[in-house]
Amino acid sequence: MTPPDATGRQDAGFTTGEVARRLGVAPTTVRSWDRRYGLGPPLHTGGKHRRWTAADIARLERMCALTATGLPPAEAARIALVDQPTDGATTAKSVTPARPRGPIARSRARTGLQLGDVRQECRGMARAALRLDSGALDELLMTVIADYGVVAAWNEVIMPTLQAVGRKWESAGEKYVEVEHFLSWHVSGALRRCVPPAVPERSGGTTLLACVPGENHTLPLEALAAALAGRGLPVRMFGAALPVEALVEAVRRTGPAAVGLWAQSRTTASRPLAHHVAAMEWGVRGARRSPVVLALGPGWAGHTVPGVLRPSGLSEALTAFEAVVTR
Repeated sequence: MTPPDATGRQDAGFTTGEVARRLGVAPTTVRSWDRRYGLGPPLHTGGKHRRWTAADIARLERMCALTATGLPPAEAARIALVDQPTDGATTAKSVTPARPRGPIARSRARTGLQLGDVRQECRGMARAALRLDSGALDELLMTVIADYGVVAAWNEVIMPTLQAVGRKWESAGEKYVEVEHFLSWHVSGALRRCVPPAVPERSGGTTLLACVPGENHTLPLEALAAALAGRGLPVRMFGAALPVEALVEAVRRTGPAAVGLWAQSRTTASRPLAHHVAAMEWGVRGARRSPVVLALGPGWAGHTVPGVLRPSGLSEALTAFEAVVTR
């Protein structure tokens, strides 16, 4: 039996695919760096597949960190080769195999962003975003959503990465605006792709989601829509900055069991609007119904509207909507 290496693996090495997932790059990128710059390992398995050691991965991590700062790949590779660790056993202790479905694996590895104590996948996602690597970012997003589910993927991976990019943009002027837009676009696409086919609706059993007028931050609401759809609950999503007249007409036409109004900023949250929607009625006399309104997002902090629910996060909102729609 082959003894385990310093990471606890029995086969003493990582495949190219495993390395790519850890770094947040496409496997073709890893192979290209190996072919062009000599960053790959000398070892192969019996099937001629490369096996990457802890020292090899540390060298590639250095390469990723340098390219994320804007350094040309050739120069980054030269520095990574010069700076490669000499004590492979010591480096191996900091490298663990990816465990998508296991307990939360935390990472403090440097990416140029202030990620803090987060899941390992945040590191790869941040690097892919900084490199504007569409293929790697899409693959990482779909993998974490498939492995963890929408709620955990959003809370533990996607949202921390978005927040880190936002902090970087705020501290660096306009330098990282393109990264924030790039990441947001791909997150939105991944959330939509993971939504199952629409489920049949029943009268009064649907959810209506919309951003309040003037509010353009839709991603948290898109995550909620995807999570609701994933539980088989019908959702009608109206996106950013829905005008008051359009919101009222949408509620009147669809007769939803619940209405979620998202406000990221206090300047967009409107108590009169929430109260008006909650007071709407439809149906025949003696059997008229009204929607349950949920005020979603940090913009509602300090806004108390009688009869309007205010869940504190995605998990709580999902539970509240499910209770209303299925009762």
